[in-house]
Amino acid sequence: MGETKLPERLTPQQSKEILIAVEQGFDKQVAFTQQLMAYPSLRGQEHLAQEFLYQTLDDRGYEMDRWAIDVDEISSHPGFSPVKVDYTNAINVVATHHPESAIGRSLILNGHIDVVPTGPETMWNTPPFQPTINGDWLYGRGGADMKAGLVANIAALDALRGIGMQPAAQVCLQSVTEEECTGNGALSCLVRGYRADAVLIPEPEENMLVRANVGVIWFRLHVRGRPIHVREASSGANAIEATFYLFQALKQLEEEWNSRNQSYRYFEALDHPINFNLGKIEGGDWASSVPSWCTADIRVAIYPGVDPRDASKEIEDCVARASRHHPFLAQQQPEIEYNGFFSEGYVLEEGSDAEAVLHRAHASSFGADLKSFVTPGYLDGRVFILYDDCPCLVYGPVSKDIHAFDECVSLSSLRQVTGTIALFIAEWCGLEPLSPHY
Repeated sequence: MGETKLPERLTPQQSKEILIAVEQGFDKQVAFTQQLMAYPSLRGQEHLAQEFLYQTLDDRGYEMDRWAIDVDEISSHPGFSPVKVDYTNAINVVATHHPESAIGRSLILNGHIDVVPTGPETMWNTPPFQPTINGDWLYGRGGADMKAGLVANIAALDALRGIGMQPAAQVCLQSVTEEECTGNGALSCLVRGYRADAVLIPEPEENMLVRANVGVIWFRLHVRGRPIHVREASSGANAIEATFYLFQALKQLEEEWNSRNQSYRYFEALDHPINFNLGKIEGGDWASSVPSWCTADIRVAIYPGVDPRDASKEIEDCVARASRHHPFLAQQQPEIEYNGFFSEGYVLEEGSDAEAVLHRAHASSFGADLKSFVTPGYLDGRVFILYDDCPCLVYGPVSKDIHAFDECVSLSSLRQVTGTIALFIAEWCGLEPLSPHY
């Protein structure tokens, strides 16, 4: 039996036709992105946006699949992160294109539907879930991170249909939940059996390719105090103040980890790749009472290749060591609860065929060479690279203020990135005439 013939490189004329089709469909793409952004797909509320997306993809004729993440199915996987919330509305959606003749290489186009909280909406210049265009920028929560990229995946396939063509290989469009807190959505897709020869995730990455990415750990620090009337405060123990004392010890550990950057490939030139973030704090019951409790949610980064279990042991030892030198905590040890990300980082090795195709697609769309960089934020790319040995290209548009007020994405960048994705699909998967049922 002969070897499968790989698709040929695109001709300049083919590339031109595809990019024109992307341009012609871009207004509809932006309008659809705005519709999707209007759904406040915060944690626990993702299902309504997923239902809208499901219907849209079903109308395009794809084979459809959706399910709520089942913790029991993924909890034994090494990529699992602990979860403390109900997953009833943590719905994944996958739309699959099946070719008439599979001559190309298969592909997963992945993106996440979940968005982070807005903070006080009065501090936004425009309402976060009323998408607004001002010049080149599309504003609104989740537009950049990453509904614009999610829709770009769909629009790229639409552009190929616009010239009467479709991928000559299986393509799965994945819209996943939990990217902002555990990564369990993408992991659930993998465990369910979705695999391909390459993966592309259009996260907002400034028109660049992510070469390496940190791992992330979330934990909750529970600190107890000794309550008493404030007039006798010196005889009590302030749990909130004790929490800040412990966080200062953790910040010293952060600096120690940053000093190790020379030992980790691609991180040598970064001044401060490891960040410990005190993201949320609650404590106390009454202004005139010394607080008896405090809970702090903390996020820390770890280098690729570091086992989260080893990193968590260092965190626990740091907290225990600091507690021994505190007059009250020495007797009342704090507790650490892991409540989210417990994930390794990854490195995208250079030299894959998928990366070479992306370089050519980017050059055709942007008229410039593709650059790569290292990012200290979590990405679902780790699921595919670490647990399926699959090249995962995290590459997407220019953005501003993700996770902040007035998050926005550049429309000109988004259009060119969509062109890159369409060209990538065409060369990676090959092309064939559009099926009649589409």
